[in-house]
Amino acid sequence: MGDPRNAMEVKPGYRGRAFTSDLTGQEFWLVVDKGFQPMGLVLGNCIYSMGAVRNWLAGFKGNFQGEIKEYSQVMYQARELALSRMQFEADQLGADGVIGVDLNVEFLHNGEWMEVTAIGTAIRWVGGGPNMPPTGAGRVTIPAG
Repeated sequence: MGDPRNAMEVKPGYRGRAFTSDLTGQEFWLVVDKGFQPMGLVLGNCIYSMGAVRNWLAGFKGNFQGEIKEYSQVMYQARELALSRMQFEADQLGADGVIGVDLNVEFLHNGEWMEVTAIGTAIRWVGGGPNMPPTGAGRVTIPAG
């Protein structure tokens, strides 16, 4: 089968010439000006089941004051997994980092599932632009007089 002729023929994993980014025009210019090349939009997500934590433990602990550590632990695990998957996509593009990361948490299936999504722009260092900060030792000069 050849290249897709329209958007409905595109399959997962398609890599075209263009890329997407959530950076504004000004942010894009600042990144390029500092010697970085935006590589593309990267995403990582996961869906965690709250399971017994939501139903039994939350109901019991909801009557008392304080942190529900089991909820916090599940949220940390889900967040770390989503960020790791986003980083993996950036690594696949040959990126040196990810900027403009947006982390979203959404509860689904009557609050029993938690979806965590991390989205950012992968960047690669390609060299200094005209407005690069100086390297080496800094020096302050105060004009006399």
